[in-house]
Amino acid sequence: MDTFHRVEGFAIVGGWGLLLLWGIVLFVIRKDASRPYWWLLTALQVLIVVQLLAGLILFAMGGRPPLLHYFYGVVFPALLLGVAHWLTRSLDKPPYHVFFTIASFFVFGLTLRALMTGLGIG
Repeated sequence: MDTFHRVEGFAIVGGWGLLLLWGIVLFVIRKDASRPYWWLLTALQVLIVVQLLAGLILFAMGGRPPLLHYFYGVVFPALLLGVAHWLTRSLDKPPYHVFFTIASFFVFGLTLRALMTGLGIG
């Protein structure tokens, strides 16, 4: 389970980085996000939940990373994504992805920090 949690952590960080770059490109070329962008966003949100479940199993097995690991990995990203969903509902016209691109910047940094604290780096 530890290896799964670690590998998924790297995938999550990479996925948020990809979503961030994708959103920036869409903003620069003035296009709205297509279905694959939204699929990636959905997959990343599901992966965070799966990562939470794996982390809870590791916690039950005696794993005790620093407290900030939980905030960086789940609590703060969930709050940011909730706000992005809430703000996006108020948009009348594209670009609908703008709040998720902004959120992905912060979620990328937060999940990277969660990975670092989980690995004992810094």
